Amino acid sequence: MTLIPNDKTPSKIRDRWIASALALTCGVAGGAFIASALHKPYPHLLLLGGCFGLAFGALLGPLIDSPGTGLIWGEGAAFLLWLLLPARAMPLWNNGALPANTMLVATRQQLPELVSYLICLGIPVGLTVGIRNSFKAAQDRSPFRWTRPIISGCLAGLVSGLVFDRWTLAGGFSPILAGVAGLSSLHQYAVLQTGMTLVLGAVFGLLFQRDIRSLGSSMSWGLGIALTGWFVGPLTLFPLLRSFPLDWSPASVSNQFGALIGQILFGLLLGFTYAGFDRIWVLLFIQSDPLYKKPEGPGLHAFRSLLWGAGAGLLGGIVSGPFMFATGALTVIVGTGAHLSLQMATLIHLTVSTLIGTFFGVLFRNERPSAGLGIAWGSLFGLIWWYAGVLTFLPLVLVGSLDWRPKAATMLLPSLIGHLIYGAVSASIFLAFERRQASQLSFATSHQKDAEASPTAGAAPALCLFALGLGILLPMLLA
Repeated sequence: MTLIPNDKTPSKIRDRWIASALALTCGVAGGAFIASALHKPYPHLLLLGGCFGLAFGALLGPLIDSPGTGLIWGEGAAFLLWLLLPARAMPLWNNGALPANTMLVATRQQLPELVSYLICLGIPVGLTVGIRNSFKAAQDRSPFRWTRPIISGCLAGLVSGLVFDRWTLAGGFSPILAGVAGLSSLHQYAVLQTGMTLVLGAVFGLLFQRDIRSLGSSMSWGLGIALTGWFVGPLTLFPLLRSFPLDWSPASVSNQFGALIGQILFGLLLGFTYAGFDRIWVLLFIQSDPLYKKPEGPGLHAFRSLLWGAGAGLLGGIVSGPFMFATGALTVIVGTGAHLSLQMATLIHLTVSTLIGTFFGVLFRNERPSAGLGIAWGSLFGLIWWYAGVLTFLPLVLVGSLDWRPKAATMLLPSLIGHLIYGAVSASIFLAFERRQASQLSFATSHQKDAEASPTAGAAPALCLFALGLGILLPMLLA
């Protein structure tokens, strides 16, 4: 009789203890850094860091099999810890005794703790567990090819940097190098900028190669790495390189809000271009096998995704329309103050919703997650479109300028609710279309190669918590 191994075998128990010990050590060191940076008592923060690392390694360690998933799970766990302790965002903590404005001001004062939790606990603990587990997981799956993520990542970083630089240099502002000083010429600036984009692209590929399934998920990981880069670069590393003391106060963080939006746009562009180059790599070197066949051609699949996305986007626009009208987000033209008639606003809203739905269909057509995770991907898409569309593209088209100050973002926050509802509804409908089609095809035939090339993104729930939470909360706190 053959015994089936389970999670309680001695080897797996030993692996879990090793991961927990590494996370515990890293958490204690992170707690010491927090105490030093914020000038707070060491015993309390050493205990907090140790508990965080031990719990992370024991509870979340088995879910992590790559550095990228470890990073995102670490940041999601650190953000959740901040919500439960310093921010005290749960109504249970105050029993509704504090007014909403007072709670918001009190939460704003805890921004230094948020940055410190992410920098000193979430990122190092998550990366440590992710790197360690990636070597263990390598024994049970196909070998990791370093050339694919590095080459695709460098190309994506170079292309994204060139596109992004051409736009940002025209305005004399670069979010990627926000906080860097001492450059004496434009040539030095361009060289440093190019080097940074190449490094960011390669790091992105090495972290998230195994987690990318589609253009949409790659853009979502790009959003996650952009948030990480903002906390690590302008808020922490760049001031230290200039021998400045760390300043994570609300005023200092608020001054870098424009850099945050810019880095989000760069991260989205990086994720999109990386997925494109990675898809070319797969077509050239993986799917070139003549025995590799799919039940339907890529053209038909793309056409169906466009139609499904358009239909889902139209229905999502119908559902989100009342919320958008209730907040006045549809009848007022962004940046001009001009008003549209109800009929014209409705026509424009439904047309744009249908068009954006086609983008969702193309970007997320190969995810096929669960219903709950599909809604989360849709909400992320709504958040992405709010940052890229409402805060950036529409002002550029309508008034020819940008306003990335926290105050301007706060004035547009009511429309964010409508975008989140739109994304969740559209994703749910699109997922229903995909599931119906998938049930008519052979799962083993249509997904065997895709699963080998891009396994399921196990950190997607943490990404949704981290990116959605900070994407919504930061504009409110920094205004």
